[in-house]
Amino acid sequence: MNPSEWPALPFAEWEKTCDTLHMWTQIVGKTRLNLTPLENHWWNVPLYVTPRGLGTSAIPWKRGSFAIEFDLVAHRLLFETSEGVEHSMRLYPRSVADFYAEYRAALRALGIDARIYKVPVEFDDTTPFDQDHHHASYDAESVERFRRVLVHADRAFKQFRSRFLGKCSPVHFFWGSFDLAVTRFSGKRAPEREGADPVTREAYSHEVTSCGFWPGDRRFPHPAFYAYSAPTPAGLEREPVRPAAGGWNSPLGEFILRYEDVRAMPEPEQAVLEFCQSTYEAGAKLAQWDRANLER
Repeated sequence: MNPSEWPALPFAEWEKTCDTLHMWTQIVGKTRLNLTPLENHWWNVPLYVTPRGLGTSAIPWKRGSFAIEFDLVAHRLLFETSEGVEHSMRLYPRSVADFYAEYRAALRALGIDARIYKVPVEFDDTTPFDQDHHHASYDAESVERFRRVLVHADRAFKQFRSRFLGKCSPVHFFWGSFDLAVTRFSGKRAPEREGADPVTREAYSHEVTSCGFWPGDRRFPHPAFYAYSAPTPAGLEREPVRPAAGGWNSPLGEFILRYEDVRAMPEPEQAVLEFCQSTYEAGAKLAQWDRANLER
């Protein structure tokens, strides 16, 4: 596969692998959640795109640190400690329960003690990790295609992020919703969402516009770039966005630009940037953000 190619990623063709990988990333992500101090909007919990996959960055432990990376080139899970110790697990077709058991054994071998909440979050199957024997797929070619898409999306989102002077999240991968995202903040407090739980109360404590990429799910079985504002300003759904292939999706309540449309365009990365910029401008205009002081 050409490294510069935006590869096809039909959700239906790798749905089972996507679900299995999703659960594996939740297991690793919940380790970071347990062992890192809370940061605003849960910025201490996501993973980050690396040249070879997805990684935790350094996690404090005792007097040092460790990191875990999904190496989706060599198809292994790599553990590294600040003391120079390395350990790896092979990634291959195996159940979530089997992965979880070996993962916990690896942490114990490295002297790492983490409390992991075993029930999946933001997923339509709540079977605990140690009992999940039905998610057991791993198609290496599909995983490699997913990695390529993440690398491209990460590049575009980082370019988009650089244009903003105000508070902005890192470009990070949320293992709960299984998406890569970057979020801009107006600096103003937001009213609490109706029915907000501790997670959403912290995540949406301030006004935001956000854009991201996710590979699809059973609600919307297509990989897509998305964008939204929270709170949603009146009339947002009527705002035009660029490129013209993008638009408002009423069931999801956000703007959508399908990945298949992007990869067919002459300049896919530029198309993603235009989508991020135009959807941000729509939300910021309607919510009356102080754009003169927030934009580069």
